[in-house]
Amino acid sequence: MKKSIIVCSVLLLALNVSSVNAAAKAKSYKNCTELRKDYKGGVAQSSSAKNKGGKTKHKPHASKELYDANKKLDRDKDLIACEK
Repeated sequence: MKKSIIVCSVLLLALNVSSVNAAAKAKSYKNCTELRKDYKGGVAQSSSAKNKGGKTKHKPHASKELYDANKKLDRDKDLIACEK
């Protein structure tokens, strides 16, 4: 019983560390021009995020970690940063 508790604890710790590392690895851009060089359609928090501005030329890349690192660039707060 103690072994299974220890194994579960180690697995939970490993999951927490990996999610923190993923967030730390997400690149933060200084402005939308820089972000759009890598992601033409911008970055969405999830694939189900809807654009408030209507039609866009490019589909946004969906990544929660990347969106969270660049949340300051989402001026209209529609969960898509730098959509175009």
